[in-house]
Amino acid sequence: MATSKFYALTHSKCPRCHVGKMFEGPVYGLKKQKMNETCPHCGFKFEIEPGYFYAAMYVSYVFSVAQIVTLGLATAYFTQSESPFLYLGVLFFTILVFAPFNYRFGRLILLHYLSPKVKYSPKYEEQIKESEDQPTS
Repeated sequence: MATSKFYALTHSKCPRCHVGKMFEGPVYGLKKQKMNETCPHCGFKFEIEPGYFYAAMYVSYVFSVAQIVTLGLATAYFTQSESPFLYLGVLFFTILVFAPFNYRFGRLILLHYLSPKVKYSPKYEEQIKESEDQPTS
């Protein structure tokens, strides 16, 4: 059974094979996020052309706007404050906390859903399953 595109996206898997990891390490950590240049499993080059991930900034921007508007409205609803400093604090905090998430998932969504050049190939998953099914000596 093939891995779903949504599962591959949420687990940072390669858009072509759904097996190899696109990023090393977790979304949040003390180290800077590192994206692999190629898939460790199928060899797919993630940056399809020079400057390809500039488009991921637009996806990340959409995430940021949605998060800021949601938390700004939630702050207004729950505090009913008119202090601009409260809203600025909430907005800066939101941007800072969600930046790693937006960076990673902006790139993942760009490759998984918005790139017509990238096609999923189940043969890579089948190779894994065949090698697991073979008895070891």
